[in-house]
Amino acid sequence: MEQRSTHSPDFILGIDLSSLTQGIPIRGRVGETDALMVKSGDQIFVVGALCSHYQAPLGEGLIVDEEVRCPWHHARFSLRTGEALCAPAFDAIKAWNVVVEDGKAFVRERVKNQPTQPLTQENHPKNIVIVGAGGAGFSAAFTLRNKGYQGSIDIISADSSLPYDRPNLSKDYLAGNASLEWLPLRSPDWYKKNNVSIRLNTRATKLEPSEKKLTFSDGDSLTYGRLLLATGAEPIRLNTPGAELAHVFYLRSLADCNAIIDFSKNATRALVIGASFIGLEVAAALKTRGLDVHVVAPESVPMARILGPEIGDFILKLHQQHGVVFHLEDVVTEIDTRTVKLKSGKSLEADFIVIGVGVKPNLLLAEEAGLKIDKGVVVDSFLQTSDKDIYAAGDIARWPDKISGQNIRVEHWAVAERHGQIAAQNMLGANIPFDAPPFFWSQHYDQTISYVGNAPIWNRHEMSGNPDSGNCAVTYFMDNHKLAVATIGRDLQNLCAELAFEKELEKQEIGLNNIG
Repeated sequence: MEQRSTHSPDFILGIDLSSLTQGIPIRGRVGETDALMVKSGDQIFVVGALCSHYQAPLGEGLIVDEEVRCPWHHARFSLRTGEALCAPAFDAIKAWNVVVEDGKAFVRERVKNQPTQPLTQENHPKNIVIVGAGGAGFSAAFTLRNKGYQGSIDIISADSSLPYDRPNLSKDYLAGNASLEWLPLRSPDWYKKNNVSIRLNTRATKLEPSEKKLTFSDGDSLTYGRLLLATGAEPIRLNTPGAELAHVFYLRSLADCNAIIDFSKNATRALVIGASFIGLEVAAALKTRGLDVHVVAPESVPMARILGPEIGDFILKLHQQHGVVFHLEDVVTEIDTRTVKLKSGKSLEADFIVIGVGVKPNLLLAEEAGLKIDKGVVVDSFLQTSDKDIYAAGDIARWPDKISGQNIRVEHWAVAERHGQIAAQNMLGANIPFDAPPFFWSQHYDQTISYVGNAPIWNRHEMSGNPDSGNCAVTYFMDNHKLAVATIGRDLQNLCAELAFEKELEKQEIGLNNIG
């Protein structure tokens, strides 16, 4: 967390205009509150200095027009009002009014939160049902109420917990560095206050679009005006002999994570099967808990296919430096209560096992309902499915990506939340295309990889810096077409890469409009 210096300027006392540089924040305070003063255009703004998501220092972020963008996870806030404009942040930051007198800018009173103006209710559905309470589902419900939707909202969740911050499960919470109280996205009171009904431990088992009807695992049913499918993904389960034993875990839900934590308290050695992002984050978290950790994976360099050999090798060495033992180019062929057998002939002891070999989208409900499916639920740029009253968001949605020119489906938390924000508005008739470059982050000990764009397949890459120094950037291309950028220790550069993708998409849109 950014610490306020007692010597930092107090904006209440005024700042000389000559000290303000366009788009460069000055860090200071308003009384006892950390704050930033920013000149953007001909306006001067003062807002809180810390992101409301994970308390990142916004002064190290990027100013774009009248927005400040978070350096860590790319949330966006209005400089004028402090409003959170883009996930993963939902809570506003503080904002103050500014006056200019005698060549100085002075902070005055707080900007008052403007109550959301109720939207015109013409053509709005009487009720909206959301299937799934992950990032996309929660984000949609929050956005609907934030935009003034007054109809009923029902969330159907197979989970046993209210919506929570899932990325934390494989990171700080599993490592023991975050408390349970940090995880809920909103308290139970929020759902009551905002009249959002949420059914936990409930699965939607049948969808009948012609009747606009959902049937649930308990036999109950519900009709909808519009429906958002946000059923997410589930771990790929191995059919390896012994994979069903009680000491073998998968990590997807809070309940899964708590089970791993409980089991680890009386364990000394853990085995992770798979060197995916989740698998290696789990390895780092368990190592932080003081366990002896081994990883078994079929590749020779972890994540080299996605991030390239340089970053892959850096990640491998980083984990090895922390004591993780790798068994690469090998697979588990049998699991018993105390050991696992590998294809190479090795046997490894393990008190418990976590399998992290990827996930698959939950498509059954959509598929049986007759919606168009192609490696995901097919949606248009507005996240609308082949049925005009059904939208899809998050891990299941396959949408047209303007960067690659392909239909893509990605499994990133921030993307799911942003899907939910856009889908919610479009269910109310906004017609906003989803064209944000996909973004995700992966945390390994004190190193974070930030990735913007989407390059599941690339044939060349360019690197600046050195991963071993914790300071580098890699750009991924298909021939000469830039698809994605990954950075370590270069948060601002990653934000700039995201902005560059946005500018390129704007050019494409202008070109299409001119042709039209």
